[in-house]
Amino acid sequence: MKYDVANRRIWYKGEILNVNDAKINILAPTSQFGLNVFEGIPCYWNEEEKQLYAFRLEDHYDRLLRSAKLIQLDCPYSKVDFKKAFIDVIKANEYDENLSVRQTLFVDGFGSWGSDGPVDMFVAPIPRGRTSAEYNKKGLHVCVTSWRRISDETLSPRIKCGANYINSRVGQREALRNGYDTCLFLNEAGKVSEGPGSCFFIIKDGTVITPQLTDSVLESITRDTVIKIAQSKGYEVVERTIDRTELYTCDEAFLCGSAMEMTPVLSVDKYVIGDGETGMITKDLHMTYLDVVRGKVEEFKNWVTPIY
Repeated sequence: MKYDVANRRIWYKGEILNVNDAKINILAPTSQFGLNVFEGIPCYWNEEEKQLYAFRLEDHYDRLLRSAKLIQLDCPYSKVDFKKAFIDVIKANEYDENLSVRQTLFVDGFGSWGSDGPVDMFVAPIPRGRTSAEYNKKGLHVCVTSWRRISDETLSPRIKCGANYINSRVGQREALRNGYDTCLFLNEAGKVSEGPGSCFFIIKDGTVITPQLTDSVLESITRDTVIKIAQSKGYEVVERTIDRTELYTCDEAFLCGSAMEMTPVLSVDKYVIGDGETGMITKDLHMTYLDVVRGKVEEFKNWVTPIY
């Protein structure tokens, strides 16, 4: 790493700048209304190969463009532009460690919440150890929040936009006030949805189970990764609606996301999950996941993009 975190370089409006020199208009719609869409793209250092791999880069860019389309942003950038900015800023910082890279399209200028432009972009990498506390815990004690997850009829969770994360915030703040690490949301039908910025899995009798995408769940790349890894290892995977009481009687549970990876859920609403430790299947899937993201599993080698 060439620069300390407080002075790291980011890509901003076509230039690589010290993060402190990247200025935005305080009246811009992204500042006032959270009018932006983004991706958190994980990168993993492979020590044996001395190589940094970006994970499922094309899939992240496909989702970024879908989000921009659904929220109706007039995006001037292509996937080629996304990738060049991403690689250039990582190289400028000379990173040789695991990263989380925020790539954001935002509405600048003096418009309103109804504006579709002007759209610009920033790319900001940060070492994974500097991300939020709940993303660096070894196990989580979780509550079911009293707040409901947004739905496709209100503000679609399919759109990965800044404004959607206020829904995650209210649930997370409630959990922290009440002494938990994080929370789980139920959807409008009262069925299990996801965590704040993370998807959810339970394991019962050796079967890996996760809510359906139509249960107010983000079209998560990590969720899809876990499903495909589990299937490759011979586990039965079922996508179905999950009742709240199933949380209290499952054998194992975990939350997953680009920042969180796969983090075991040790209890829900004070009900201990299994023996209160990381479950065997969760551990098996997570260890394989860590090999996959570092480009060590030939079957999934097409998921990683070398930076250097």
